[in-house]
Amino acid sequence: MNKLKIFNDPIYGFITIPNALIFDLIQHKYFQRLRRITQMGMSYLVYPGAHHTRFHHAIGCVHLMKQAVNVLRFKGVTISEDEENALYVAILLHDIGHGPFSHAMEHTIVKGLSHEQISLLFMEQLNKEFNSSLTLAIEIFKATYPKKFMCQLVSGQLDMDRADYLKRDSFYTGVAEGNISSERLVTMLNVVNDSLVVEEKGIYSVEKFLNARRFMYWQVYLHKTGIVAEQLLIRVLKRAKELKNSGVELESSYALNYFLDHNIALEDFNEDIVKLFSELDDFDIISAMKQWQHHTDFVLSNLCKMIINRDLLKIKVKTKKINKDRLQKHLQKLITTHHITKKEAEYFVFMGTISNQAYMPKTQNINILHKSGKIEDIAEASDLFNLKALSKPVTKYYICYPKEKL
Repeated sequence: MNKLKIFNDPIYGFITIPNALIFDLIQHKYFQRLRRITQMGMSYLVYPGAHHTRFHHAIGCVHLMKQAVNVLRFKGVTISEDEENALYVAILLHDIGHGPFSHAMEHTIVKGLSHEQISLLFMEQLNKEFNSSLTLAIEIFKATYPKKFMCQLVSGQLDMDRADYLKRDSFYTGVAEGNISSERLVTMLNVVNDSLVVEEKGIYSVEKFLNARRFMYWQVYLHKTGIVAEQLLIRVLKRAKELKNSGVELESSYALNYFLDHNIALEDFNEDIVKLFSELDDFDIISAMKQWQHHTDFVLSNLCKMIINRDLLKIKVKTKKINKDRLQKHLQKLITTHHITKKEAEYFVFMGTISNQAYMPKTQNINILHKSGKIEDIAEASDLFNLKALSKPVTKYYICYPKEKL
């Protein structure tokens, strides 16, 4: 009984821990680390309230999964006790592999590794510690479990992950347009032919969900200031790695120092590397940048000062491709003013693209179950004219360069 604790969550109110295994996983140091990983990376530089963590989010996902299991069972869907527990474990640990500041670290601290791959490594390690009690959860997480709808609850167009983060991120940023009725969406779920469907009366909730997702991506997740801050952070680590490789000493935590010194790829991850990665969090990066802003290296010190003092690069976002002449002009100006090399100037002057697709019908569509028993894609079932437009990817182009003075 002592392990069935209650969390007071600002989004859903009181959340109970479903069983002792979930409690023990939450208590594990690998999961407690998520208290030190910001859910929205550098977005707090735009939305001051966005300081909530991956820990908050994972607990919220378990709450929604509990509701989904109850709803589906009530509607006659067979979910065994083992499958129920596996669903809770899979959704609890789905983000455990996130590095510091969430997505910014994915291709800098480790080489070409996504957080999903690292999450799987953590889950396999925990499975050894917990006497193989996570085996079924790992199958669901990898989408290899025969019951397809269970895999969709963990990772799909209408999964518990998205149902929580949209509502939670909207709350903490104060962006009301992103607020969705997660609980109503979950209540409308059903299973037909082993696939998740939404009952017809939930069609407007799905429309709101897709519109909210589009809005949150353009206004929050892909906000231009957030983009430039994240790019600067990526460049800080890239420069630090470059300096370390050329023999320059840099002060940082033991864990961060190790990942800067070594190029770690998927095949390099063993028990010790997983343990070392678990020691990395936002605080390692922040404290390193506070040290590095005083470094003699022009590039590293200026990049760190920009983030620490929120004095970022200018960013222009366009719907059409940006002329490369503009890039060259800004590069040349920086090289001349500060007497630096082209390679150094490219840390401060660069172009890129951002894209968003609110609904991806080709990968995994959202099906509406009509009262007649007919199943139809949301884009066809909805009378909202813009839903088909949401199915098309939208790409924008940006250029970043320094303000008048570095």
